[in-house]
Amino acid sequence: MALTRRQSEILEFVREFVRARGYSPSLEEIGEHFGLSSVATVHKHVQNLVQKGLLRKAWNRSRSLELVESGSQDSRAIPLLGTVAAGTPIEAIPVPDTISVPADLAARGDCYALRVQGESMIDDHILDGDIVVLEARSAPREGETVVALIQREEATLKRFFRDGPRIRLVPANAQLSPMEFPAEDVEVQGVVVGLLRRY
Repeated sequence: MALTRRQSEILEFVREFVRARGYSPSLEEIGEHFGLSSVATVHKHVQNLVQKGLLRKAWNRSRSLELVESGSQDSRAIPLLGTVAAGTPIEAIPVPDTISVPADLAARGDCYALRVQGESMIDDHILDGDIVVLEARSAPREGETVVALIQREEATLKRFFRDGPRIRLVPANAQLSPMEFPAEDVEVQGVVVGLLRRY
């Protein structure tokens, strides 16, 4: 579930405010904290967080914001760094944002997320438009699904196999052929540990 940077900041502010004081902030207090003079702007951000299931709000009552979190489903914001090709490699251009994910998905260390473009991994149920959560790890095990940077220019999402001095990047789509490169031309930037999909 994608959050804008401002939504992540507001969610964290509400969490800290409730933890410190035992009650939720008013829209005016949120606006004052972030230097937003329009309560309507704050209301819009809060409403988006309500629609995404991260906050609850009782109508016609001030200080009625409630965090929607429980135990292992507590969330953590991680960087959403742009798009990765599940198909022909595309130029790697980071477009930083953040996304809120269940904390247990991001518990393995340094994690980030990318939006998938293409259908080369559909047999592994990774579809166009999905968001993959990756552990930033450069030494994958055989057969793991990775984001690989090819010749420091193009990024692709494929299964990883080492064949002596060469690397095979294998799609999960019977219509497509594996790609093979000298090992020095392939830099693994992360290993897939989770998948997010909106219906």
